[in-house]
Amino acid sequence: MNSTRWLAAVLIAVSLLAGTVSDTVRKNPPLMLGSYHVLAADFHVHPFPLSWSTLAPWDLVLEAQRQHLDAIAITGHNHVWVGKVGSWFSRQIGGPTILVGEEIVAPTYHLLAIGIDHTIDWQQPAAAAIDEVHRQGGVAIAAHPLFKYWAAFDSNAMSKLDGSEVLHPLAYVRPPAYLQFQQFYARKRLTAIGDSDFHGLGPVGMCRTFVFARDNSPSAIVDALRAGHTVVYDHDGHSYGDPDLIGLASQDSRFAELISPDPPPSFLVILSRFSGLAGLFILILFA
Repeated sequence: MNSTRWLAAVLIAVSLLAGTVSDTVRKNPPLMLGSYHVLAADFHVHPFPLSWSTLAPWDLVLEAQRQHLDAIAITGHNHVWVGKVGSWFSRQIGGPTILVGEEIVAPTYHLLAIGIDHTIDWQQPAAAAIDEVHRQGGVAIAAHPLFKYWAAFDSNAMSKLDGSEVLHPLAYVRPPAYLQFQQFYARKRLTAIGDSDFHGLGPVGMCRTFVFARDNSPSAIVDALRAGHTVVYDHDGHSYGDPDLIGLASQDSRFAELISPDPPPSFLVILSRFSGLAGLFILILFA
């Protein structure tokens, strides 16, 4: 091996070592506001396999920890078994609360079923699917409710729907989509939800929901969603959700720490990035 390849190998090794050492998980400190536990959550996270994602259920649990999330719902496309795998793994390592969920993907609507146990058939109207979600003790949330899905959410379905995604990554790349989410949310009093719709690109929790629950158990989180005890903030600081809870959160500086950006990357993180890129650059061009 010539000196150029040795240099590239050393730089890549330094990158791996520095990245491993710097990969620490900072858990959110427990936060109580009034009588509520405040939890950062993402209720629309897709796993590998069968849901067009890159991370297995156990990797989603670890990534949720890295992104300082207290709870996630693992929502397979028209199946729930991966959520059960993720829930089991998280309990073994003392990780975040995992809710078993499903994204019901039908031709005319997409619906999140959160806190269920069995797969719900997608070959039925939205109102019937919502009924099944409720029979299993879960909550039904309209997923990225773009205008093309509105017809499926007729008056019968809307009377039963628990919540809707008022914030979704599409809001930041397609401004008309954000307006449609807001308009759908305004159709009736719904629980405000912010979700990442994670498929392997972008961070889990890019859009997130702050849940005000009696504790961090799955049942308590589902009860809080059913009661509308949530707050959602977009990147510009606009808030959605229960007005009383928005006011309660604004009075406590500790809550601001939950929604503030992470501190600048540490020296080890910068070293890992620089040495890894430099090593690959040398390999490609000179070795």
